[in-house]
Parts: sequence; C-alpha cells; structure tokens
Amino acid sequence: MTPTQLRAFVAVVRLGSVKEAAAELGVSEAAVSLHIGQLRKEFGDQLFTRTASGLAFTPGGLRLASRATEMLSLQERTIVEVSQASRGRRLLRVAASSLFAEHAAPGLIGLFTSRAADLDVELSVHDPRKFGALLHSRTVDVAIGPRAGNPDESLACRPFLNYQVIVVSGPDHPLAQLDADTHRLREETWLLGPSAAADIGVIPAILRRLKVSEGHQRIFQSHSAALEEVKRNHGVAPTVSFAVAQDLANGRLVRVAGRTLRFDGVWATSTLAERGASSAAAELVRFVTTPRATQAMLRGPGVSVGRFRPSVHVTLWS
Repeated sequence: MTPTQLRAFVAVVRLGSVKEAAAELGVSEAAVSLHIGQLRKEFGDQLFTRTASGLAFTPGGLRLASRATEMLSLQERTIVEVSQASRGRRLLRVAASSLFAEHAAPGLIGLFTSRAADLDVELSVHDPRKFGALLHSRTVDVAIGPRAGNPDESLACRPFLNYQVIVVSGPDHPLAQLDADTHRLREETWLLGPSAAADIGVIPAILRRLKVSEGHQRIFQSHSAALEEVKRNHGVAPTVSFAVAQDLANGRLVRVAGRTLRFDGVWATSTLAERGASSAAAELVRFVTTPRATQAMLRGPGVSVGRFRPSVHVTLWS
C-alpha cells in the first residue's frame, strides 16, 4: 500500500468517478484503475462496484477511504513539520483566487509576515473550485477568494472583506463620455485578467449577466496587463475599485457610467474545520478581520509584471 495508491482511491471516493479522479490527479484513467486494482488485491476487498447510479462502495472501501484520508493528511503534515524543523522556520501555504492574489494579497501578507520573523508564506493562485480539494489534500493551509456556491461542511469559511467591482475605460474611449446601456456593453471589447476564466467570482458573474460573448473577450496573463491595454483605449475592463483609485484620480482611467455597472463581491478565508487548520493558518484567519489588515489590503502595492514583495514567494499560475 503506497501513498500514490491511497491518493488515487481517496480521489475516486470523493469525486465518485475514476475519470474525474484521473483528471484531478493529472494521470490517465488506466493509472488510477491500476492503483485501485493493487489495493483490491492487497486487501482482498472489491472496495467499490460500478452501478447505473454511480459507484457503490463496500463497508471496507468506506473504512479504507476514511483511514487513507487520515494517513495522507498525516504524511503531508509530517513533511511540512520536518521541513520547518530543519530550517527553524514555519511555512504557511496560501491558495488565492487570481483577483485577490493580484490586488489584495501583497499588502496583507507583507504586513502579516512582518509580525512573525519565523514565518515564510508561499502564495499560489488557483481556480476557487479547487480550494476544497487543495485543503483536504493538505496541499495548502488556507484558501482565500470567493466563497463556493455549495458550502462544504468539512471546511470553515469566513467572509472578511466586501469590495466593489466597477467597469473602466481609457479617457479617450467612446464609452468614457456615455451612459452605457447593456447592448453597447455587449458589443465592446472586454479586456480581462485570469479571473474571467473561472466560473466562481464577481467578474465571471458580470460577464454572464451582461451576456458578453467569448468573441468580445480578451484574457491577459494578469489584471494589471489588461488595465494597461484599457489605458490605451483598446476596450473596457471590470476591476476592483480600490485597485484603480489613483488612476481614476489622475485621469488615466475613467469609470464607465451605467445603472448596471456596480457589482459587489466578498472575499472569504477557507480552512479545514474541527481544528484541522495549522496554527499559522488560524493566525492569518484572525488577522484578516483586523482594521490594520483591511488597510493593508486596500492600500497595498498590488502585483504588477516583475514586481512582488521579496519576502513572499508568489506563484501567479499553477
């Protein structure tokens, strides 16, 4: 029995499909089936069978799933703790949505790490739909971003910051001087960051609500890159209002007027429930609700091409 076999089985149990498990693990269906077959042979138990309604698990299969999850969690936690002990430092692994990572995370994490000299933070960007899997597999300690539509009772989700998304254009763009209607907005070129490619969050909801076709969307490697194109009057972009306050004040960007162009969002932290979170993750969850943390997020430096705080390891694409 190996961790790879257990990881494959746990994914099948959680997703209810060998195909989906293979896609999540980044391997072939044949590889997952091979791992399951080896476990069946070792335990002398079928573990599960296929039915018209999906997978039906044996009592032994469900018992193995529960124990495998515990074993994999213990393995991941042990790896982290041994690494921390050898370096004399703690490591906090944070998963974030692209919008939060780019506009709010640098200020927050910069201030948070300044309070703990023994703490390293690794920030990676993920689709919010994967937050639950990342937390359950102990790949990350805390996830920050939009809250998923279907709450997972095994996760503790805590909203902490309301924000507003507006639509902006360049000062010489035709919409800069108009009260834009929905039809005109649909025909415009929308310059977007990576968050537009997700299904969860304010910006995907805006595109769905306005029925902006994919043919009118251009997605850039970052939201900052999209806004640079907006400043050249090449289209419009939805953006977090606090991130463009200075550009609006100096006239480099203009807020597009329209009754349908104000959108509210909320960011939340997610951790494993029932004392599953690490101590550093619990500290961050408490810290994000403080006034100092809010100020750091709203006034932080943000992330632009080639710029992030050197005390924080940032992976913008994973």
